[in-house]
Parts: sequence; structure tokens; C-alpha cells
Amino acid sequence: MSFTVFLGNLPTWVTADDIRGWLSAENLVADAIKVIRNPETQESKGFAFIDAPNNEEMNAIIRRFDRAPLEDRLLRANPAQPPRSKAQGPGPGTGRPQGSAGHGGPRHGSGQGGGSSTGDLPAGAAGGLGGDARPPRRRKASSKRPASGGSQSPFAEELAKAL
Repeated sequence: MSFTVFLGNLPTWVTADDIRGWLSAENLVADAIKVIRNPETQESKGFAFIDAPNNEEMNAIIRRFDRAPLEDRLLRANPAQPPRSKAQGPGPGTGRPQGSAGHGGPRHGSGQGGGSSTGDLPAGAAGGLGGDARPPRRRKASSKRPASGGSQSPFAEELAKAL
């Protein structure tokens, strides 16, 4: 059984050594700490995973760090969700209509991230549901994809192509 804590809403400067120092200052124990980084830039994505030795230690870490203030933000700590299977990639059978963006999956535009840095997490979306178990999403007429013919910035055009 896994006792992994998700620690989110971290500033990008936070390292595994920083987290290890915070834990030792609170007399908390971790088997491993992994700060998730962008593979291209090596900049932190703003979240980390902490492997605790047992359920009691995991709960103590969560109690200590959930909603703890750091700079101008509140940290988020909760039990980590199991990772999504990479075997089920985008395409038929994933519950997405043909022509939808395959990159990023249901995490982009699903409204679950609330704009926070934890939007990349499977926390709300993973719950063991496959793509076929989720009801189809309705597209709102919004500024996500402007009507053709309008003037767009180069970034907006690239974004529209990706969507």
C-alpha cells in the first residue's frame, strides 16, 4: 500500500532539500521526496510527491502542510492519486470526440483546476474512471475558440490550432 502525499501550490524555487528540511523541523519522516519538474526547462511545476513510511506519518504530513502559508500562497497537501495509465493514449475509445485535442487530455478546459498550479494533477479527474465512464462535455460559446475571421494574436492562432 502506498502512503504518498501530494504537496501542491509550491513556489518554483522549492527543492526536495527544502521540503526535507521542513519535514525534519517538524519531526516528520519521509522515505522519498520528488519535486516534479518540466523536462525541457527543469523548472519546478509547483508540486511534489512525498513518500511516507506509514499511514500515520502520511496523515501527519497532510495535517501540517495542507493550507500552510508560504510566501503569498497556501500550500495544498492530500493523499496522492494513482497515476494515469499511459497505455490509453488519445484517440478512439477515450471518450473524446474526433478532432479534439489529444495532448493534455481532460485536464485542459475541464474546469477542475480552478486556474491553480495543481491543474496538472490527476487529483480530481483520476478517481479510477476511464474516458468512457465520463459524461460528454458540452462546449460553451466562449472566448476559448473565437469565430473564424477575427483578428488573433499569433499565440491565439497557435492555441486555436491545438484545440
